[in-house]
Amino acid sequence: MKLIRKLDFEEAKFSLYFLAFDNPGAESAGRQWTDREGILELTHNYGTEDDDNYRVNNGNVEPHRDISITADHLERACGRLESNNVPFQKRLQEGRMENIAFALDPDGYWVGIIGQKRSDPASTSTNLDVYRFNRTALRVKDAEKSLQFYRSVLGMSLLRTIEQPEAGFNLYILGYRRGGEEEDSLVDREGLVELMWNYGTEKDEGFKYHNGNEEPQGFGHLCISVDDLDAACARFEDLKTNWKKRLTDGRMKNVAFILDPDNYWIELILLFSTFPLPPV
Repeated sequence: MKLIRKLDFEEAKFSLYFLAFDNPGAESAGRQWTDREGILELTHNYGTEDDDNYRVNNGNVEPHRDISITADHLERACGRLESNNVPFQKRLQEGRMENIAFALDPDGYWVGIIGQKRSDPASTSTNLDVYRFNRTALRVKDAEKSLQFYRSVLGMSLLRTIEQPEAGFNLYILGYRRGGEEEDSLVDREGLVELMWNYGTEKDEGFKYHNGNEEPQGFGHLCISVDDLDAACARFEDLKTNWKKRLTDGRMKNVAFILDPDNYWIELILLFSTFPLPPV
């Protein structure tokens, strides 16, 4: 990935780093940072790197989240990571699912590695120029409520359902639909959301997932960009959506946060927003 934007908040003592695949073969190469579907935002709170006791919730100690990257050649991509001494949570040959591996980043976040449709079995290397930041996966308590939210409130389409009854869970892959899109092309997409529902959790009144923003902090939020921020927020008000932060709250008047059924934060920003702050 490449660092395409950096925002510093000195008074609040944190910085934001926005990364994306930006090589010529990347899906959204060269586009303005709010006009991409595959952006990874890293938040650094000043001083945590000097605190030996500081830990983040990586979302899989109490399992519920990971991100996935698609690569042109699955075996070669994993071999490249191995040669760079990257640790793995799961290698290709481990477990029942041999079409995905999970590498670990420096904070223990899981990064799924998936092969693209264009994979060439005869290839002896992997081409980083065509990698994709494919999806973010979240575990949800109640599949029906979450699907209602992401489809009706956020306007996403359910692009694929994967049922795993023998393992007791379903996967629902959602995104903003494109004309003529076929299911097989999803591995070549960016910016998808994968909801994972374990059977029966919706019947347990006391069951909930850590939302990544309670202590210990970890995963923070998803983000969508909209064409008219005021109008979008008014629509969410009409839909009786739960809020973490309205536009009028706090010092930052150019972002808002709504809550999904599991209290995951969803940030709302204006498409083509420049954010009047120092760029990279």
